[in-house]
Amino acid sequence: MPSLDFSKPLYALAPLAGFTDLPFRSVVKKFGVDLTVSEMISSNALVHHSKKTHRMLEKSSIENPYAIQIAGSDLEVIKRAVEMINQREDITTIDLNCGCPAPKVVNNLQGSSLLTDLPQMAKVIETIKKYSNKEYTSVKFRLGFNEKNHIEIAHICQESGADYIAVHGRTRAGRYKAAVDYDALAEIKQTVDIPMFANGDIDSAAKAKWVLEYTGANGVMIGRAAVGKPWIFKQIKEGMEEPSASLIREVVLEHFDQMIAHYDKYGAIIFRKNLHSYSKAGYQGASLFRNEINRIEDPKEMREVVDTFFSQTLLG
Repeated sequence: MPSLDFSKPLYALAPLAGFTDLPFRSVVKKFGVDLTVSEMISSNALVHHSKKTHRMLEKSSIENPYAIQIAGSDLEVIKRAVEMINQREDITTIDLNCGCPAPKVVNNLQGSSLLTDLPQMAKVIETIKKYSNKEYTSVKFRLGFNEKNHIEIAHICQESGADYIAVHGRTRAGRYKAAVDYDALAEIKQTVDIPMFANGDIDSAAKAKWVLEYTGANGVMIGRAAVGKPWIFKQIKEGMEEPSASLIREVVLEHFDQMIAHYDKYGAIIFRKNLHSYSKAGYQGASLFRNEINRIEDPKEMREVVDTFFSQTLLG
């Protein structure tokens, strides 16, 4: 039985550098997300045995199916990275990042800059497909680099062996500000035979339903909207109401505890950005709270402050 059942809509957590680490994915998984994806992993750093990068391969025992996303364009490095990932069990997919717009990634012919060299992109996909022992090979890409050539990109992914694709409905030039082109996503779905996840500005159950219907996509991939709202997947799949203050408190504290377990005391500092997002839910004194936790480094002290803040009732 395949790990991903594309006969029904699927809901995936998009990879987000600095956010979709193991603790966050574990929290999101409990709200029913169908597929989780690692943060983008540099194939070059992986083959050079970066301890930090190897740690990024780790998954929670509840993450199944699970995809590891890699970035790179050097075929020998890609091959070696795939062979290293092959040694890990319980990995469903190796995903190629062709969407990251960050200059430090783009400048090394990685991420979205692969869209400027489609023959090389094809070779990278073919290399992953050839050497991977995982169930799926997938590609996450944007509609183009400066201009849209999404149909061409999608066909190259399919012809090079991708089993499914995830498409962010902006070009690299559009970064995260331009309007998402859902018409382009629909065009891709109409011209390829492999499943497609639609990605970009899907921030509510209503929007997810609309995107699925409008584009014909097999699923939606949600990234930024899940940060601070990991329950969004349960809202989409089960019609869950807005979470109560007690549920938010429970989720935040569980997330915090997992951060400390995974990163030790440094997890408290890393967790500040998550607390900034969680506290946007509608709490009195949120600005003062964010200022306070920005100064706290001790995990015990931070947990007490967090517990006190999220024990209050949400504003109406």
